[in-house]
Amino acid sequence: MGLGPKRVLAGGGLSLTLLGCGRIIPPGIVAPPPPAIPATALTAGLAAGPSIDSLRLGSSDARGALASFTESCPRLIARKDASGLTIGADWKPACDAAARWPQDQAAQFFVTWFETVRVGDGKAFSTGYYEPEIAGVRTRRPGFETPVYGLPSDLVRAKSGEAPLNEKGQLPLGRYDAGGTFTPYYDRAEIEQGALSGRGLEIAWVADPVELFFLQVQGSGRLIAPDGSVIRIGYTGQNGHPYTGIGSLMRQRGLVGPGTPYATSMQGLMEYMRANPDQGRAIMRENKSYVFFKDSGTAGPFGSIGVTVRAGDSIAVDPAFVPLGAPVWLSLDRAEASGLWIAQDTGGAIKGANRFDTFWGAGDQARVTAGGMSTRGEALILLPKGTLKKLHSAQ
Repeated sequence: MGLGPKRVLAGGGLSLTLLGCGRIIPPGIVAPPPPAIPATALTAGLAAGPSIDSLRLGSSDARGALASFTESCPRLIARKDASGLTIGADWKPACDAAARWPQDQAAQFFVTWFETVRVGDGKAFSTGYYEPEIAGVRTRRPGFETPVYGLPSDLVRAKSGEAPLNEKGQLPLGRYDAGGTFTPYYDRAEIEQGALSGRGLEIAWVADPVELFFLQVQGSGRLIAPDGSVIRIGYTGQNGHPYTGIGSLMRQRGLVGPGTPYATSMQGLMEYMRANPDQGRAIMRENKSYVFFKDSGTAGPFGSIGVTVRAGDSIAVDPAFVPLGAPVWLSLDRAEASGLWIAQDTGGAIKGANRFDTFWGAGDQARVTAGGMSTRGEALILLPKGTLKKLHSAQ
C-alpha cells in the first residue's frame, strides 16, 4: 500500500505502493532518473557515515521516530530485505530494546543501537506526499457523480506463457476477454467512459474528478460528506498501466509555469484543470494508470508495510536501497524535511538510491507542504551496529 498507488498511503505517491504507484513530483522538478545500474544498495556501494551522536538528534524528532520504528518492528523482522543489507534477525535486538525504551531517552536509543551508512554518494532528493481530504459520499446523489471503484474481480495477472514479463520481471496485470485471450486492462479513459459501470464496484462517489485524480496519485485519503462524516479509503490495486506524471507534461507544453497564470505546484495544476476542463480531462487521461480503493474504516492511513504512517515521521523509499522499517537521516535544504524518518512506505515515482518521499499528514497545511516539497541534500541509512563490518567481511 501504501499511500502511494504504486503505494501508495501510498505513497504516493502517494507512494503511493501499496503506498503503490506514484506520488506528485512538483511540476518543473525532474527527479534524477532511476539508474539501470546499480540495482540495489549492495551494488551502489556503501561507506560508513558519521557517528549518530554527531547528528544531534532532536528529542521530539527522536521520540516520533522511535514510536514509528517500534510499530514497524514486527514487519521489519519478518520481511525479506530487498536491499540485501540485512536479514530480519539483524534487527531483533534493537526491536526488543525499542519495546521497553523510555520515550524521554529516545535519542539515546538510536545512538546505542545503530550506525550510519551512506549508500552510493549519499546525495538525496526528496519530495512530499499527504493524505487528501475531498468531498465524497457513500451513495450517489446530485453533486456527487464521480465513482470511486473497488478492485474488479477480472483484473488478474497473466498465466505463464500467455504474456511477456513486464519491466519488473513479473507477469503483467490485465484481463481475459470473452475468447480467453489475455489483454491489457481498461485504461483511465476507458474506465472514466464507463467500462466498469453497472458492475456494483462503486464504493463511494465524489464531487470533483480532479480531486479524485490527485487522491489516486497519493494512494489514500478521506472523503468528507456534507454532514461531516468521514470515509477513509486506501489503495487496494492498480490497473497495470504505467504511471505518467502529468506535471512535467504540463510544464513542457507551457500550460503552467513562467508566462502562464498557473503556478508550477499541485495547486497550479488543479487551477488549470478547473479553468480548462476539457483539456484537463485529456491530460489526466494521458496517465493511463488507474487506482482502485477499499474502505479502510477509521484506521490508517497505512504505508506499504501495513503500519500507520505519521506526519513528520514516515518516509517512502525504494526498498531496493533502504530496508523497509529502517531509520533514515536526512540533511536537506528544507529545514522542515531534515531529521530522522522511518521507512514505512514505497511509491512508483520513488526509485533509486537516496530518493525519498516525506509524509506530511492530512489537511490544508499538509497539502501545501507536500505539494511544494522538492529538496536536495544528504542521506544516511541507520543500520544495526556491526552491519557494515559484516557486509564487508562477506565480500
